[in-house]
Amino acid sequence: MSRLQFLKSLGLGGSALMAVYLSSCVNEIVGPSGATNTLDLNDAANAGLLSDGGYVILGNIVVANIGGGQYAAVTRICSHEGQKKVVYRNGEFYCSAHGARFSNTGSGLNSTGSKGLTTYDVSQNGSVLTIS
Repeated sequence: MSRLQFLKSLGLGGSALMAVYLSSCVNEIVGPSGATNTLDLNDAANAGLLSDGGYVILGNIVVANIGGGQYAAVTRICSHEGQKKVVYRNGEFYCSAHGARFSNTGSGLNSTGSKGLTTYDVSQNGSVLTIS
């Protein structure tokens, strides 16, 4: 059952339904209060980022090594049904719940992923990645 169906089943309708639904759909941000996060590539916990195609999960963010010394970061929360199932595989972001596929820029690659993903900026200074 979707969030919207659940709220309707509670008898909410009209503006009350929209107010509750919209307030519950706020994106989960990179960190507390939208804080900037950093990852040190020298930290063993981030070893997944050392090879092309590798990734790590940082809270509700998937950070991936997309090759050629480039990194991409997207929300871990799939736009299809809001599940935290997005990972990086075969050169694209993928939701294991329903097969939604997304490009390295967060654009949908199939009908299930058509809404795309929220992306985050990734910058690198030496061995430190900053996600904002």
